Amino acid sequence: MANTSSALSINVDVLKKITKLAATEVNGVVGIPNKNIDLKGIVKSKNPFAGVKVENVNGALEISVYIIVSKDVNVKTIAEEVQANVKDKIQTMTGSAVTKVNVIVSDIKLKDDEIETDETEE
Repeated sequence: MANTSSALSINVDVLKKITKLAATEVNGVVGIPNKNIDLKGIVKSKNPFAGVKVENVNGALEISVYIIVSKDVNVKTIAEEVQANVKDKIQTMTGSAVTKVNVIVSDIKLKDDEIETDETEE
């Protein structure tokens, strides 16, 4: 009898959208920057990503997400909440194992300044 098992494949863009959704659900997170940045925080054009990077390492996911937080929040607490929420959402919605969630605070919204974010992405 032939093996009829099939594999599930989820597009990286879907994983990025889930990550953005999970990060912005946390109170105190204002948005995700939409400027192209690398892991060192430098605006670049070589291998850039906009706010979220998803890597498959040995069958498990490693996620890096840049966030913008509002003023007067505990950054450490917000980052820990984002880590937990992103890991939970990805694992619950996709069944994929998440081994690492890096949260990088890229900016703080000090007042009603307009910050270029990626909140309106479909």
